[in-house]
Amino acid sequence: MDPPASIESARWWPRGPGHRRIPRSSELVPNETTVVPGRAAWPSAPGTLSEGTRAPGPSPAVAFVINRTLVRDPERFARRCRAAAAARGWAPLFLPTTREDHGEGLARHAAAAGAELVFAVGGDGTVRACASALAGTGVRLAIIPRGTANLAAHALGIPHRLGAALSAGFGSHETALDLGVAEGAEFTTMAGIGLDAAVVDATRRERKLWFGWLAYAEAGLGHLHGTPNHFTVRLDGARVLHRRARSVVVGNAGLLPGGFPLLPDARPDDGLLDVGILAPTALTDWARIGYRVLTRSRRDDHCLERFRARRVEITADAELPRETDGEIIPPGRSLTVTVRPGALAIRTPLADGARPPAILEV
Repeated sequence: MDPPASIESARWWPRGPGHRRIPRSSELVPNETTVVPGRAAWPSAPGTLSEGTRAPGPSPAVAFVINRTLVRDPERFARRCRAAAAARGWAPLFLPTTREDHGEGLARHAAAAGAELVFAVGGDGTVRACASALAGTGVRLAIIPRGTANLAAHALGIPHRLGAALSAGFGSHETALDLGVAEGAEFTTMAGIGLDAAVVDATRRERKLWFGWLAYAEAGLGHLHGTPNHFTVRLDGARVLHRRARSVVVGNAGLLPGGFPLLPDARPDDGLLDVGILAPTALTDWARIGYRVLTRSRRDDHCLERFRARRVEITADAELPRETDGEIIPPGRSLTVTVRPGALAIRTPLADGARPPAILEV
């Protein structure tokens, strides 16, 4: 497999789906496209070194894996990222996703080429792809949220504003991020079988681009009425639950699109999975679930039950839709989910009250 093309500025972004342009050697700009440590001179920056700034010496590489469909002004975006990287002594590499590679291959190439830090620029799908590629490599992950739901960024407290996200990514505060593993595929936020996957599948991409997380709510309205299925849920190979329900979800993070906490105790760094069993049978049941979500209530009943485990085995009485991190996977009668505790380090904002280092605004 050939290495991915890098871009020094927005003019190198692919012009159409699947298009890649390999820059000629004469077009490569030192400290901006070179990812081999030691090959580029350290760029000077005004002022004193702040937290997250590298000491003078060879520039380490930072890669930006970018879902190009979600960046409105690529030229301005690239300019601000270059300025932030140069101010901290990093050599940036820009890698736009394609139809063939949603980020996993790009992140893997960046790590193999010597990048020490990778920014996932996009939504939860881009974050999942990069996290899966970087797990166990020692390469740090950072997020610039640009998707519809951005559930991983919400759960980790990463801001949407570009300058603030860059500050967090180039800072020194890190979280040991767990990864869920569903049917062998890693995810960062949530996997599910049944209604939740049906809603994800029914949410049209163009509606998400226009209306954001409200597009999921709109699609969900058409699925309020439905026939429950029989589920068997085994927790940690021991406790077995038999339920008639609409959906079973397993969360590494417990947020719904819009940032609403379905699983309020879920944390992406606690080494545990949180399980939600949704079994509404009437509109009043949906109203009860909605109230609990909005108020972060931990009270359970037949409409919504929540559990915790490290291994969750779900079987259903019919073939049902399934999803991980908002991406549809092939339907099936079962879903087995495990957790990889502390699978990778991710850059997160400083604690409240701490003063983050400034990022140069351009």
